[in-house]
Amino acid sequence: MFEFLPESLSIPEAALLVALSGITSMLTAAVGIGGGVLLLAAMAQLLPVNALIPVHGLVQLGSNGSRAWLMRQYVDKSMVIYFGCGAILGALIASSIVVQLPLYWIQLSVALFILYLVWGPKLYKHEVSSIGHVLAGAVTTVVSMFVGATGPLVAGFVHRQRYSKFETTGTFAACMSLQHFLKMLVFTAIGFSFWQWLPMIILMILSGLVGTWVGLKLLNRVPEALFKQIYKVVVTLLAMRLLWQVMESL
Repeated sequence: MFEFLPESLSIPEAALLVALSGITSMLTAAVGIGGGVLLLAAMAQLLPVNALIPVHGLVQLGSNGSRAWLMRQYVDKSMVIYFGCGAILGALIASSIVVQLPLYWIQLSVALFILYLVWGPKLYKHEVSSIGHVLAGAVTTVVSMFVGATGPLVAGFVHRQRYSKFETTGTFAACMSLQHFLKMLVFTAIGFSFWQWLPMIILMILSGLVGTWVGLKLLNRVPEALFKQIYKVVVTLLAMRLLWQVMESL
């Protein structure tokens, strides 16, 4: 066993996670959503429970951060600022919560909210107030600390805006980068040590950078109308997956 691998991971398992980081980053960059949840599901099979959410969050910070930087000219900066203010508030609230809410309750709420945002009556962009952006940042950040991958929820909110496919992907990546950065700060503050996982995290981030670059090339070739349809289908499937998990836990 190489020293850079955590004791709980074998070389084949580490190689699989590095490869999946690139594949899921490519998926998110090309389609707009889905990679974070898929990567979380895979990591849940291999990582210790106490390391799952913080390690996943730091890997996703690298993936989303690189995508946000590459698409910075398309990011809706005003929305990201308001979302970030709410995310900071949500992180402060989450760090003070001692009792964890039942997982099935959170999953059910998230799934139903996603389905409403994607398939419910459409709102014009100016009808979503800055307060709504702040609330979205706060709520999704609190949920993120307990569930891990709130990408579908944030994506469902971003999708309500009248963005192009590039604005959707860039703004979503910027919002998720802020959220994962705050998650890293919260878990560091409560005592989680990232050091033993850092080499593995770096390898997964580098793989994610390659996947992001490939995915953005594919994004250029996806027609606008097709992108929006694929985006809806992927988000809906992720919401249905959450509902299935709720039914299994009852």
